[in-house]
Amino acid sequence: MKNFDSFGVMIDCSRNAVPSVAGLKRFFQMLSGMGYNCAMLYTEDTYEVKDEPYFGYKRGRYSAQELRELDEYAASVGIELIPCIQTLAHLNAAFRWREYQKIQDCDDILLLDDERTYELIDRMFASVAGCLRSRRIHIGMDEAHRVGLGKYLDAHGFCDRYALLLRHLDRVREIAKRYGYEPMMWEDMFFRLAVGGYYRNETVEFPAEVLQKVPQDVTMVYWDYYGDSAEYYDNMIRSSKNLSDNVWFAGGAWIWGGYAPHSRLSIRRNALAIPACIRAGIRNAFFTMWGDNGGECPYFSALPALMHAAATAEGMTEEQMRETFRAVTGEDYDAFLELDLPNHIFGEGTMVGSANYSKNRLYNDPFLGILDLNAEGADGSVYPEYAARLHRRAAESGSFGYLFEAMAYLCDALEVKFSLSEKTRALYASGDKEGLRTLAENEYSEFLARLDRFYKAYRTQWYKVNKTYGFEVQDARLGGLMQRVKSCRERLLAYCDGAVSVIEELAEPVLPNDGGNVPFWKDMITANVI
Repeated sequence: MKNFDSFGVMIDCSRNAVPSVAGLKRFFQMLSGMGYNCAMLYTEDTYEVKDEPYFGYKRGRYSAQELRELDEYAASVGIELIPCIQTLAHLNAAFRWREYQKIQDCDDILLLDDERTYELIDRMFASVAGCLRSRRIHIGMDEAHRVGLGKYLDAHGFCDRYALLLRHLDRVREIAKRYGYEPMMWEDMFFRLAVGGYYRNETVEFPAEVLQKVPQDVTMVYWDYYGDSAEYYDNMIRSSKNLSDNVWFAGGAWIWGGYAPHSRLSIRRNALAIPACIRAGIRNAFFTMWGDNGGECPYFSALPALMHAAATAEGMTEEQMRETFRAVTGEDYDAFLELDLPNHIFGEGTMVGSANYSKNRLYNDPFLGILDLNAEGADGSVYPEYAARLHRRAAESGSFGYLFEAMAYLCDALEVKFSLSEKTRALYASGDKEGLRTLAENEYSEFLARLDRFYKAYRTQWYKVNKTYGFEVQDARLGGLMQRVKSCRERLLAYCDGAVSVIEELAEPVLPNDGGNVPFWKDMITANVI
């Protein structure tokens, strides 16, 4: 790629969805065809570590043999497979086991200055070093906001946390050097501790005492999925280059937060970020594909956003981009963008940021109605058209019909579910028991039938691209939704029959929520503790 030396992706393998070996091989082949030449598997604990049986236990972790197989295939199609591990925070899944709670500071953060911590980190390096040929490695090091304030504080008292992090980084660098690695890390810890925050629309000049402590043998990665102006990216890149001469950029291919991707959002932001990188002479970039809150959206859904990023970096015309996409995937570029539709509740192409309306409204409890007021006037009337279009796309698709089918059935379900809570509440407030009975016998029952069809299509999609591990969470969530709706239907009928005199949840007023983007399932379904 003419404007970049390394141009790649980072695929989240740690938020329940662990991509299958077969799925990744197919994905790597398509990435290569688009012009990508590197990939990172974001593995917090989802890879085999010798003498650490609980590391990634029951999580679908990659075996050493699987990693070797992936590395061999990636190399055969011109992709450098770069390991991506966590050496500071984001190890919450591992900390469920007592073995690792011994080295848990607080939250998802390792206990620094503890020798067991460095024994584990050494084994992490040894594991990936024996499987992947690349000697570049991403060591994480981000978002450890409360480092030194848990078990470390109890044992050592309050300390200079910046000095603590630098001391830890030195230990990790020493380990990396023993295995011949050139490490890279997220840069935000230097911003947060030096200037009190990260993202800012002005150029940061770092104090000399901070710059003296930035290791020159560690690449800094500026990560940003949020900027909406060229000036903003220019300022952040200048600030990053003020911190270090060796900077990579990480943008986002939004597939996190819900079932549907946000390719149009990714395209809009990366269309600003990539030219800013080129102007500033940033020669290495990759695009993160996070799986926050369950890994619900499949990584193949990001293909149009990734194609657009590659086309922007290479300077392709729109026509060249579409032709390349068709040649690489066998699919129509604009058709693939329609996988975004479930979140576009105001009409195609119109949405609010990264709001995952489709997941919010799917799980919005029909009695509690916590998210009743977060649709900003939309009523779900777009969903019949979306469902019809996506069903047609599923029939027309060469080999990705399962992606369109899952989103089509989600839209089918949302046609009924979107305003179910509001309808229930309105009829209850007016005392219309016959209306409630009709609603319970028809729309509640129809939603359950449609939800079952979505569940089956979604399960098919998951098993096509991921390992089976992690789907137990989807079973619990979607199965729980089915049971809850059945329970609400039964209570409505009991109320209509006079067996129940009041439904307390419907009698309590609904307050405004946050305006559209509730990211976590647990906050959609209840105000109680999970």
